[in-house]
Amino acid sequence: MSIPTPAGVAVINFNNDDIAAQQGGSSRGQGKFYTLYGSNHSAGALMAWAWGVSRIIDVLESLPNSRINAARIGVTGCSRNGKGAFVAGAFDDRIALTIPQESGSGGSACWRLSDSQKSSGQNVQTASQIVGENVWLSTAFNSFSNAVTRLPVDHHMLAGLVAPRGLYVIENTSMEWLGNLSCYGCQTAGRTIYRALGVPDNMGFSQVGNHNHCQFPSSQQSELTAFVQKFLLGQSSNTNIFKTDGNLNYDANTWQPWTVPTLA
Repeated sequence: MSIPTPAGVAVINFNNDDIAAQQGGSSRGQGKFYTLYGSNHSAGALMAWAWGVSRIIDVLESLPNSRINAARIGVTGCSRNGKGAFVAGAFDDRIALTIPQESGSGGSACWRLSDSQKSSGQNVQTASQIVGENVWLSTAFNSFSNAVTRLPVDHHMLAGLVAPRGLYVIENTSMEWLGNLSCYGCQTAGRTIYRALGVPDNMGFSQVGNHNHCQFPSSQQSELTAFVQKFLLGQSSNTNIFKTDGNLNYDANTWQPWTVPTLA
């Protein structure tokens, strides 16, 4: 785990590679998930990992003397494991707090925005690259990899699947590959879903640069503590956090041509 272990919080280290391998394209269909459901199962590694997280929660719920509060579970990971954490939090509403760290494309970035950054000359991971790198996504995604505007969804909706539960997205402005503008713009759009539900402070976004990949800056410690206190420890804290230290030109009127409804 690349974030500091919060006080009063137990940690379970999850061997996600054991559930679904991710050693390039040749590893598709390998791991315990595929042993159970068949090597030709359509799920990519991210969904298989999410399945594994849900099975851990099943066990915790079945052990009342485990000293783990199954109603206050969080999930986190960095880089490719950040993508996995985001997907796990999206697809199991028993997870109270999701903390994807530097997940970039396939995580907190939006495919459309990443393509836009790439077309402007930046070295950003895109859908067309990611499908050839690893087996994180279903092969059903491949047909969209060079035509992301045909997708009926994008990853601001991944944040929407987590809503209204706790979500603290950590990104790195200095890692060009992650798509700093894409992450910021995508989660700006994602937060409108939380605003529509009347709980904007349940989602935080913090993008701080000038550090190595998956290195947690001390300047974000108070933010992490606030989200842990609120969603895992049941304490009162200020989670109104949405910031970047980058000079990013994100035009919300262009990328978000909709009016935010009131849903709650």
